[in-house]
Amino acid sequence: MTAGPWEPMAARRTGRDRLRACDADREQVIDTLKAAFVQGRLSKAEFCLRAGQALASRTYGELAAITFDIPARLGEAPPPRTAPAQDRNRIDKRTAAWGMFMILMPVMLGITFVTHYVGFFAMFLIAFIGVMAQPDG
Repeated sequence: MTAGPWEPMAARRTGRDRLRACDADREQVIDTLKAAFVQGRLSKAEFCLRAGQALASRTYGELAAITFDIPARLGEAPPPRTAPAQDRNRIDKRTAAWGMFMILMPVMLGITFVTHYVGFFAMFLIAFIGVMAQPDG
């Protein structure tokens, strides 16, 4: 168990990055993540992702990687993560779903309108012909 605040670089400097971490070490990392979240240095999604990674970590090296790129101060940006070029131009699922909704909704409303009123008109026409075709009597 480590004492004091979690320092990711200390684990790497001492060569402990391959040593197995205990639950108390994971808790310290989660406490560090909570502090960074409260201070606005992590978004909620990033906090949840990193907390899950911390709970699944087995070594000090894995724990150090989770907290390594958290900015030290609020104004300081984290080191950029390299992302593949295809991810930058990718449309997220929510945007695609809204786009499909905006295209299909007017079409479906039009079909509903036409089939409802055309069916109503056809029944009216059949009833009218039936009344008119009856023999007088």
